[in-house]
Amino acid sequence: MAVFLWILAVCLILFWFLLRPGRYDAAQREMVLGVNHAHRGLHTQDKSVPENSLPAFRAAVQAGYGIELDIQLSKDGEVVVFHDDTLDRVCGVHGRVDAYTLEQLREMRLCGTEETIPLLTEVFEVIGGKVPLIIELKMGPRNDELCRKGLALMRAYSGPFCIESFDPRIVCWFRKNAPDILRGQLTDRPCNFKGQANPVAAFALGHLFTNVLARPQFIAHGPGKKTWSARLAESMGALRFCWTVRPGDDIAAKQEENDAVIFEFYHPETKFR
Repeated sequence: MAVFLWILAVCLILFWFLLRPGRYDAAQREMVLGVNHAHRGLHTQDKSVPENSLPAFRAAVQAGYGIELDIQLSKDGEVVVFHDDTLDRVCGVHGRVDAYTLEQLREMRLCGTEETIPLLTEVFEVIGGKVPLIIELKMGPRNDELCRKGLALMRAYSGPFCIESFDPRIVCWFRKNAPDILRGQLTDRPCNFKGQANPVAAFALGHLFTNVLARPQFIAHGPGKKTWSARLAESMGALRFCWTVRPGDDIAAKQEENDAVIFEFYHPETKFR
């Protein structure tokens, strides 16, 4: 029995060390608490208002919603707002975003509309500090450059924001270089990382063992059932975000279980707490 208790104690200490989230202050918690964030702006299901477009962000601001958006680099190092690694789905052009210069990206259209891929600075101008932002940094071969350039633009922006990423190296970069900015780890069940990461990495990401590097202050969990490790990290104090809530989901339960919600294709109250 004594040996079992000793092993149990060692395991608990190990899990605490691996999963422990970072600390946040009252102002950071208040910035996100109970806020409904429009996923990639308040875009429409028929794509007449495209995702991550200036009209989508403008509509979200007018409605008073927080906003979630995605940033990555063009070939010539400009910070653009776009979700997918490739342009195929949204622009009908084959190839990665970072294979094209900003000038080339400007010639493309979002979802068959007249809207183009915006710069982060243009999005900041539209939002004007009126609503809180969740800025996701997309993982790629130029992580450090994206972090450096993205942070410089964020520092020049006067509105409330936090950052998140699926890549714990990006979250770790912000922990070291901008510890005052609220940071979060995007995650989902390990099986949902298939095709995006090798089995070991998928297991570590899905179980948040990478928290030992990044010490995220919030966990942004996908629609899959939370792992025991995600719930343990939350019990240690991590703020709870969820993505992406849609009309067919149990919206009331999602709001009850989380501190912040990322939603699309419906119009909730701006805050649920």
